[in-house]
Amino acid sequence: MCFLGCDTEETEVGRQQAPGNCPYCGGKVHAVDVGSQWRFCFLPICFRFKRKYLCTLCSKRLVLYDL
Repeated sequence: MCFLGCDTEETEVGRQQAPGNCPYCGGKVHAVDVGSQWRFCFLPICFRFKRKYLCTLCSKRLVLYDL
């Protein structure tokens, strides 16, 4: 957070099981839908949805690479 009142807020919108296993520990993978809202001087500027992949056992964030 900067001194001018800039802020980013992330909230979890949904969670579901994703196909595949974690390459580090072999645990199940969850797809988490996250909504992020950027604010400048407490006024909302941008609202985006992202999908993040997390392992349920080791809690690592996994990254997808397109080939």
